[in-house]
Amino acid sequence: MDIILRAAVVFVLLFVVMRILGRRELAQLEPFDLILIVVLGDLIQQGVTQSDYSLTGAGLAVATLALLTVAVSYLSFRFRRLRPVLDGEPILLVHDGEPIAANLRRQRITLDELRAQARLQQIAALDDVRLAVLETGGRISFIQRGQAAPAA
Repeated sequence: MDIILRAAVVFVLLFVVMRILGRRELAQLEPFDLILIVVLGDLIQQGVTQSDYSLTGAGLAVATLALLTVAVSYLSFRFRRLRPVLDGEPILLVHDGEPIAANLRRQRITLDELRAQARLQQIAALDDVRLAVLETGGRISFIQRGQAAPAA
């Protein structure tokens, strides 16, 4: 039972920390970020299982984390009002070719990073962008001028 409680506490802690850290896709992680994730995984394992190296202990920890992940997903699916808290909301980064500095700063995205993401989607300049939105999964969606906006 102790492992289940520790796993649940670690899940909540990780959920909060990941919300604070912001949105980044795995493809955008720097090598240091990737190493940090591996070290974090080891630290979490030690905190959850302590000195319990049994298969049962590992199974309980994994099952608890999986169950909580499914529960958060279900709550987000079932209760619309919880979605902004659980999943976050899309954030507008560019409107009619003009970067929104406050939103970029809040998400710690530089103009150079934004321009690079635009170039990856074959957009030469931000002036060609009607909307750029940081999606809840960490990707940036670009809608060019003259292109229809997707239905909500």
